[in-house]
Amino acid sequence: MLSQPAATSAASGVLYLHGFNSGSASPKARLVAQGCARLDAGPLPCATPQLPHRPGEALALAESLLATLGPQPLLVGSSMGGFLASCLAERHDLRAVVINPAVRPAGLVESWLGEAFVNEYTGERFTIEGAHRDELAELTPARLEPRRYLVLLGTADETLDPRDGAAAYRGAPMILQAGGDHGFSALAEYLPALFAHGGHRLASGA
Repeated sequence: MLSQPAATSAASGVLYLHGFNSGSASPKARLVAQGCARLDAGPLPCATPQLPHRPGEALALAESLLATLGPQPLLVGSSMGGFLASCLAERHDLRAVVINPAVRPAGLVESWLGEAFVNEYTGERFTIEGAHRDELAELTPARLEPRRYLVLLGTADETLDPRDGAAAYRGAPMILQAGGDHGFSALAEYLPALFAHGGHRLASGA
């Protein structure tokens, strides 16, 4: 039997956290923000911050925004953003929707050490250092409480193995998109489930 959600009252806001080297103007960020504006009960406060590439700084920024979103914000995160959303969900007993979440990001980043990246949304250039790996290892929750989460996994994720996500969030409600990619480009189809996890419904025709 699936665990019960972490809270029963409707979410007071939504915090969307983008993935590694992505941005606050990414398609999923814009889609979630548009959904927040078109809910049955009226618009919901929504934040889609541009996160720093350093994990500790990204988590600190995300955490600082929680107070602006009411007492029970819904966390939504994609890939590395799913990892950060999980960190916050465990710290603050909040509900979260994680989309192709990074499960052991320190190990993933280990293979990127010394690699240079350019963020297409901001133009920022940076190189992956040992500090990225070490911060991720330190931030990784000791355990995940399944009742907090709705997990969306693409079965054809080309970046992360969906079996890792299924194992890490075992016991949580999961939606498996057959053939879904890492970007989870079909997210629009699953917005009703995303907002339902926060106790909200999209307005008719949204």
